[in-house]
Amino acid sequence: MRVTLGPLVAEAEDPTALDAFWTAALGAAQCRRLLVFRPQLRPKTVKNRVHLDLYVRDVGLLVGLGARVLAEHDGWTTLADPEGNEFCAFPGTESLPGVQPPARVFAVCTDSDRPEELAAWWARRVGAEVRDGPDNTPRWLYGSAGWENLIWKFVRVHDPRVVPNRWRWSVHPDPGVRVDPQGNEISVLRRGCPSD
Repeated sequence: MRVTLGPLVAEAEDPTALDAFWTAALGAAQCRRLLVFRPQLRPKTVKNRVHLDLYVRDVGLLVGLGARVLAEHDGWTTLADPEGNEFCAFPGTESLPGVQPPARVFAVCTDSDRPEELAAWWARRVGAEVRDGPDNTPRWLYGSAGWENLIWKFVRVHDPRVVPNRWRWSVHPDPGVRVDPQGNEISVLRRGCPSD
């Protein structure tokens, strides 16, 4: 069944405060389109297996909003939002016209120990084109229904899943399943609001 991707459903200790951070970082329109916050079901204990990649004008602007730097890499920075949710920031002033907001989402990243398999499975369901990642393996999706302007990156990891995802994607219509083949939970959009 073909589905359309909706916003990421993000668990939060304080949904209102986390929404305020991401709205300031991305702007209200982009935040509403890409993120929905709900009360957490359990505290955060491990790194998120789903995160955003952002183009940013200046990492310092995000730190000023409440993010913290976790690691500096060659060409990008790993940060955490005020509740510790990881995300990656890449310099991208040419992609950020004007003054506000300080960041723009360009990719959703999903950890997987078999990213090629998961990318192929989701590509069939969201009508995406599969392209190679930087390691020349087919694991990046382009043109996913609902996320046409985003890259969906399936990131190779070797650490096992130990808890349900704090951030998960939503879809419509109901695909009849609540998890994909690798255990990633799916929320279903009903009347504009994601539900489980």
